[in-house]
Amino acid sequence: MTKLDIINEVSERVGLPRNISEKAIESIIALIKETLAKGEPVILRKFGSFHVKEKRERVGRNPKTGEEATISARRVVRFKSGKYFKQIVNSGVS
Repeated sequence: MTKLDIINEVSERVGLPRNISEKAIESIIALIKETLAKGEPVILRKFGSFHVKEKRERVGRNPKTGEEATISARRVVRFKSGKYFKQIVNSGVS
């Protein structure tokens, strides 16, 4: 499912024009990005939470050559699914 699919589905389910649904989805995504950029977590009850993790600089290895290379420090986004979300995803599994 793509972002366009989500926009179209929200438009159909809620009964809003597609352009308004698109603005709403884009606003939600922008808000999540801005909050994570500040280093704050985003918690969506019954879905999951996003948080930023700081990774330190480290030495890695090029798999082709075996040569060592420095991997710079960076921030990565992590998602932890909520209990209810896991139950829904796993409900189709026997």
